[in-house]
Amino acid sequence: MSTRNTRREFPPRPAAPSRARWAPVAAAMFCCGWGGNQFTPLLIMYKEAGYSAFTVDALLGAYVIGLIPSLLLAGGLSNRYGRRPVMFLGTGLALLASVMMAISAHAAHAVAWLAAGRFVAGTAVAVAMAVGSTWVKELTDTDPAGAPDLGTRRAALWLTLGLGIGPGAAGALAQWGPWPMVLPYLAHVALCVAVLAFLPLSRETRTTPPVDGPDSSRAVPARTGGARHPRFRRVIIPMAPWIFGSTGVAYAIMPEIVSDKLGSWSLAYSTLLTVCTIGAGVGIQPIAKRLDRTTSARAVVVSMVVMCAGLACSAVAAALRSPWLALGTALVLGTAYGIAVVSGLLELQRLARPGELAQLTGIYYALAYVGFLLPSLLAALNGVAGYPVLLAALAVLALTGTLVIVRHSRAHLPLEPALTP
Repeated sequence: MSTRNTRREFPPRPAAPSRARWAPVAAAMFCCGWGGNQFTPLLIMYKEAGYSAFTVDALLGAYVIGLIPSLLLAGGLSNRYGRRPVMFLGTGLALLASVMMAISAHAAHAVAWLAAGRFVAGTAVAVAMAVGSTWVKELTDTDPAGAPDLGTRRAALWLTLGLGIGPGAAGALAQWGPWPMVLPYLAHVALCVAVLAFLPLSRETRTTPPVDGPDSSRAVPARTGGARHPRFRRVIIPMAPWIFGSTGVAYAIMPEIVSDKLGSWSLAYSTLLTVCTIGAGVGIQPIAKRLDRTTSARAVVVSMVVMCAGLACSAVAAALRSPWLALGTALVLGTAYGIAVVSGLLELQRLARPGELAQLTGIYYALAYVGFLLPSLLAALNGVAGYPVLLAALAVLALTGTLVIVRHSRAHLPLEPALTP
């Protein structure tokens, strides 16, 4: 009897959420990031196979065409139908994209297959960013012992790992493995199949009201108020395109500039730059969290200052055509990327109204991926001004955006009634 009384006096503690709840979602984000970026180190391989520099750079940015509209739609779809089905679809699309790009190696219209694969890969990355990030945050937030921003940082970390490890694996398989235009994609297909088997283990966090129910109008918010906040327009928008603009310069432009000095190691070097860029972004993210302040845009400003320094270094590297300086530039730009993506997400988290985080995250990443078109734009303009001049102009443009952010760093804080009508 005394034992029973003792048990009643000490009720069991609520179990902390199992890692199995968020880990499959993080793994799915990892897969989508892998698929979206695995093409990057292979640019040199396709150029050596006879593709023009403009065609290859256009293929690199082709998935932005699928990514941006999907970013704007995916969050709303997950609000209506739930996180799990949309994320499951996104991971399946990542698998399909790799199948299409593997087929391109033996297809009659290889460029068309590659372009279609890149388009589908962009859709998958969009789902990971808008829906996966929100789902991981919601699952993490169910742990009362967790930090308020843990879910945001966790989602950013796993997506960034996919963006970095994917191209590293693809480049290594293409450099030293058989079937260089097929094997990297097949490895990604196998990974996606494994992750899809475990994704249903994660708990759904979005309850979907009946379509004809009284709350059906709230299934997909009609407006995204956070995007109209002055702080979004004057702090996040001037920074966002540089997030992936920096990585595009680091691992698309820098290898091309020095490729003639690398001989047969050009593919391995391109892979190294991609991994170092994303690796620097991963490594700096804990520091980015410490830089964040609720009373100013200090972390965003720091990211832009580092960005300006990296772009200035890229102009010097382009003028000297130094592989070592290009590698150092990639590390600086990767550091800027890591600080920017985390600081922007934390700013966004404070601006988001209830129920709109997924859609606002999609808008944020859509703006970020506009910068991924930079390599194509620079390749088109290279014959007019040359890379050193073009990259120096980018540094000046980034500096202008930095000054705008500094001016509004402490203005229109989320706690203030700053929304415009």
